[in-house]
Amino acid sequence: MDWKDLPLFSAPSSEPAETPGTPTPEPKAAPESKSAEPDSVLGALERVRRAAKRKAEPEAAPASATEKGEDPEQEASGHERAWTVTELTSRIRGILEPSLSQIWVQGEVSNCRPAASGHLYFTLKDSENQISVVQFRSRYGSRSSGPSFQVKDGMQVLCRGKISVYGSRGQYQVVADQIEPLGAGALQVAYEQLKARLASEGLFAAERKRPLPAYPLRLAIVTSPTGAALQDMLTVLKRRAPHVSVVVVPALMQGEQAPAQILRGLQRANQEDLGDIIVVARGGGSIEDLWAFNDEALARAIAASPKPVVSAVGHEVDFTIGDFVADLRAPTPSAAAEIVTARWVDLGRQLTDTRYRLRQWVDRKIQDQRRSLQLISARLKSPKDRLRERSQRLDELFSRLERGIGVALDQRRSKLIRYSAQLDALSPLRVLDRGYSIVRDSGQEGRVIRTAQDARASQRLEITFKDGAVQVRVAEAESPV
Repeated sequence: MDWKDLPLFSAPSSEPAETPGTPTPEPKAAPESKSAEPDSVLGALERVRRAAKRKAEPEAAPASATEKGEDPEQEASGHERAWTVTELTSRIRGILEPSLSQIWVQGEVSNCRPAASGHLYFTLKDSENQISVVQFRSRYGSRSSGPSFQVKDGMQVLCRGKISVYGSRGQYQVVADQIEPLGAGALQVAYEQLKARLASEGLFAAERKRPLPAYPLRLAIVTSPTGAALQDMLTVLKRRAPHVSVVVVPALMQGEQAPAQILRGLQRANQEDLGDIIVVARGGGSIEDLWAFNDEALARAIAASPKPVVSAVGHEVDFTIGDFVADLRAPTPSAAAEIVTARWVDLGRQLTDTRYRLRQWVDRKIQDQRRSLQLISARLKSPKDRLRERSQRLDELFSRLERGIGVALDQRRSKLIRYSAQLDALSPLRVLDRGYSIVRDSGQEGRVIRTAQDARASQRLEITFKDGAVQVRVAEAESPV
């Protein structure tokens, strides 16, 4: 790069004489020459320095040979003085660094080499020239100087910093305070680089993502307690699954402190077992508003969470690193509430459908049984009728029984009369009616005295007549003739 290409150090075509009180005209740029020698460059720089000094001190006395950067011996002898390398480098630094203390320069990165010390070195070039750039560790990757994207060869970047002379190599360089990518914004570049790095580690792989519990009873929501996202989720949860308990873990959702607070909220939800599912929720916003969810530490914490994590950040078009590492990405917070309660809603619909189908089945069964009962009732006689028939039959049998008993009694009565008549005809009582009597021995169990020989004198006898009996004693027993 030619020194005369720098706008503050373009060599004038001639050095006008200075008169007291007259402003010094601005130096005119010399025609660009890529083959300028170092001594002409140095002379141009020295002339610009002297012109600036004269412009600042118009009343000063004419510069001496020493002030002009010339050796007094040179003036006396007429010969040029030899500069040491250190003197020349110091002179260039004194002229160059104060004049270019805050510049922006853009170009393509090449020969990028982060050092073990933490400093970053690379070359910035365009189609014709190049310049060295260094960013020291205090600035490299610092949040205060922008997002910590990784500078790589081939990137078009814009650097802000100052020109510095590195005396050990005798070269000038840009000491960068801030580096931003051209084309894509710095945030987008940092996002893409972190996304590629985590993807290469397998944190986005589908096989490592855990399925959500089908029927969660507890839900831990890491979000701002005053945000609209929480209210939207609570409304959906109340409508779809009011029995699911919700624990809100408060955290900032935006700003430099947000990643650390979200990470702590995630850890608390896991350590205290606040829910079956953890939902990280935030409403929509710009990439700067959602940048907390692109934090690498937070992304790794989400991936390592023992509990399944649902990322519900932004709107449907917003994607963060947290969305890729989470077990499930919901397009909006409301959609997250719908997703985690989807199985409960399905179960409710199944129960409603089952209840309806069961009621229909029971109604059909009742109708079928009613029709069957009607058919059976039509074929079945009334119990009253059957009872009447049985009662009538009983009366008939009872009547027949009475008649049979009467006939049997009559027959038995006729036989009894006949037998009685026969018995009566043979009865000794009938003989007594005709004047006969019966003589029994009173002392020997009523033995009948049939003949006179059976009687003895003084024997007590009982004589039975028709109308009664008398006791007699035998006075004398006579022998038969």
